[in-house]
Amino acid sequence: MATRLNPDTMTLAKRILLVDGATPLRQSLSDQLRQSGDFEIEAAETGADALARVAVAGYDAIVIEAALTDMSGRELVRRLRDEGERCPLVLLTAAGAGAALESTGFDVLAKPFRIGVLLTLLRSRLSQVGRDLDAVFAIGPYSFRPAAKLMLDPAADRTVRLTEKETAILQFLYRAGQSVTGREALLGAIWGYQAGIDTHTLETHVYRLRRKIETDPANARILITEPGGYRLVT
Repeated sequence: MATRLNPDTMTLAKRILLVDGATPLRQSLSDQLRQSGDFEIEAAETGADALARVAVAGYDAIVIEAALTDMSGRELVRRLRDEGERCPLVLLTAAGAGAALESTGFDVLAKPFRIGVLLTLLRSRLSQVGRDLDAVFAIGPYSFRPAAKLMLDPAADRTVRLTEKETAILQFLYRAGQSVTGREALLGAIWGYQAGIDTHTLETHVYRLRRKIETDPANARILITEPGGYRLVT
């Protein structure tokens, strides 16, 4: 998907995932957020759809309706955080429900609300994230911006969107320099030895990452497999 630029500032529009099965509300919010000129909107109807999208694409923020058809919005928030997603999350609840929620790690916005309130909240949270956007690292032909979850290749006029886990893998390998990082060490650093997470999970993420950043994923030149682990060629 091409990245949309804000024509007034020529900056990257922030990608927002809107998770809501109620089509009228989702369409209304999508239209109003787009009209601000700051956001590029994608929509998911269910929690499962949202999790699948987040697994393969990076988002700057996620707005979640509390009442989804397959799981509660709160359950989706928990699963996103458990899987390592660290972008701002906003949960849209029925009036009076916000006080009953333990909202550590996400924001709660009770309906009905004015679109300006949501815009202010998103801009505030994204500006906090944006304070660290000055960090830029050279990896192969790319300019790696971890806080924005982006790999930019100016020569090819190409932008690669990364997931939270892909960004974390690249950051960890970059800090290791030319040393080989063992699979177990990398797994522990990124997933914290969570139950049910094994090296196959890591290998799957590396496979997907190579498909994004390598010219020929089968013959990697940037993210190299070495005996015992991985190494990043910068």
